[in-house]
Amino acid sequence: MPRGRPRKNPNDVLIKSAEFIGWALGGIEREILDTRHRLAALTAQANQLRTRIGAKGARAVPAPPSPGETVVPAAAKRRRRRMSPEARKRMSEMMKKRWAERRKKS
Repeated sequence: MPRGRPRKNPNDVLIKSAEFIGWALGGIEREILDTRHRLAALTAQANQLRTRIGAKGARAVPAPPSPGETVVPAAAKRRRRRMSPEARKRMSEMMKKRWAERRKKS
């Protein structure tokens, strides 16, 4: 008779793992529903605040995009500052001077 724990039946293992996966999916689906409910509540609250702002004549905040609409991140829209040719020339001269001093020290 072999020592140790008895070997598990492979069919039992598959049934248990499928059961665990089912529980995990159920939990995830509940989380999704809860998140949707929270999002709906927050959206309603934001709409109420927007109407209050509109009534007072303050600057309006843009509405959030609809679920099917894609959002471009702010980083993609950001415009980068550009150096003028004069500033580029000054930077170039300063760096050349620094590198020349560094070469002299070496």
